[in-house]
Amino acid sequence: MHTGLYHALDFAADGKSLDFLSIPFSVDRSPYYQVKVPVCRVRNGAGPRVLLMAGNHGDEYEGELLLGRLFRRLDPARIRGEVTILPATNAPAVMAARRRSPLDEGNLNRAFPGDPAGSPTFRLAHFLEHELFPRHDVVFDLHSGGTSMAHLPCALIERQGTPERLGRALELMRALGMPYGFVAENGATAPTSMAAAARAGVIGISGEFGGGGTVTPETMAYTARAIDNLLIAVGVTDAPVLAASGPAPASMQLPMQLLQLDSHRQAIYALRRGWFEPAVDVGARVAAGDLAGWFHDLTRLDQPEEELRFQEAGIVISRRLHSDSEAGDCLIQVARPVEEAGILTRAA
Repeated sequence: MHTGLYHALDFAADGKSLDFLSIPFSVDRSPYYQVKVPVCRVRNGAGPRVLLMAGNHGDEYEGELLLGRLFRRLDPARIRGEVTILPATNAPAVMAARRRSPLDEGNLNRAFPGDPAGSPTFRLAHFLEHELFPRHDVVFDLHSGGTSMAHLPCALIERQGTPERLGRALELMRALGMPYGFVAENGATAPTSMAAAARAGVIGISGEFGGGGTVTPETMAYTARAIDNLLIAVGVTDAPVLAASGPAPASMQLPMQLLQLDSHRQAIYALRRGWFEPAVDVGARVAAGDLAGWFHDLTRLDQPEEELRFQEAGIVISRRLHSDSEAGDCLIQVARPVEEAGILTRAA
């Protein structure tokens, strides 16, 4: 009764349901407290099986808001197969508006494959990888830059599995309609949801849809389009559920540019306390040696700010939003444009 994770989900039941994943975790104010993670199910017979999740990090809101709206709008009679929705996956982090859970400081996207006897974040990760992910064909984990980071809007996959599985992941990533697609090199044993999906035998798709701990009309619009496009691409729906009628945003009408991070030289890190001033923003194309920004020291006003220059060429994919920085903070990074043929060749 004091370990593990409990639920009463009926995966064979048609219709629409809202329930909770329950994780016992005794706290000072409530000895028999349980973490409650909302889980929504919509099913209409056999067919494609899709898991949509947001709130892996609590301060990333486009997915959280839109998946809640999706559950309210989905009509079981108008879908094929089944959709499982976790709009606030790491619920304690969501409620605290934090990246990590305040209960155990757990970063869910660094907790896989989890531990059934561990703290709440690790128990949840274990349940997802070993029980919930394998019940689906596709897992779509929606992210953004969170409170401290601006991120280039992009779809994301990890280089995982066989060439055939990677090819299908690339196909579905392109179907999202995002202007950029990011291929991460994290390895088969990575502690991320995408590596967990691969270990569970499932296609994993993710993406970064905003940043700054907020949402905008633009970020909500292309996140809604991406969710709709995925459900249509896998055959769950045949028409948009979330997106407004009319043409897609201009940025979603361009061919997807694939990007890759494969070297620590693509990022610039703070080496001491200081204040970062960027010279370019996300989306900028830069060459090696270009000015990335300046690092100021407000405790040594007689010293000039330090110029920071990119070591690698590419497209700026993220930058730190908080100017105040400490040693180890990632200030800005670039991703390398690549072609799909090169990605598939490396997987073969």
